[in-house]
Amino acid sequence: MAHEDFCSRCAQSHDCKDLYEQLGKSQGPSVVWTAITAFLLPIVVFITALALSDHVFKQAVAGKNLRFIIGFALAGCASFAFILVVKVVNIRLAKRPNSDKAEGDTKSKLKAD
Repeated sequence: MAHEDFCSRCAQSHDCKDLYEQLGKSQGPSVVWTAITAFLLPIVVFITALALSDHVFKQAVAGKNLRFIIGFALAGCASFAFILVVKVVNIRLAKRPNSDKAEGDTKSKLKAD
């Protein structure tokens, strides 16, 4: 079924089309750095902490399985701490003056229209 056929039978197709046109024209900030911070960096922190703990505990802990469990726990804690730090920084940045509306805040623009 073609897209036009599906939309032509909808009673709200005109409103839907206008909404998507407005969204397409909006100029918002890039989400690349947000996505990297939210998804990629915690994984990198986890892997780095796991590798470092394995290297540090190589001489101290005799069993390889125990070393892996300790490293996994420490890497999880490091990732959790990193996520908490990022959240605290985001909360503090959001509380700054003049941070009510971002330049590319599409929700505010759509409500205003």
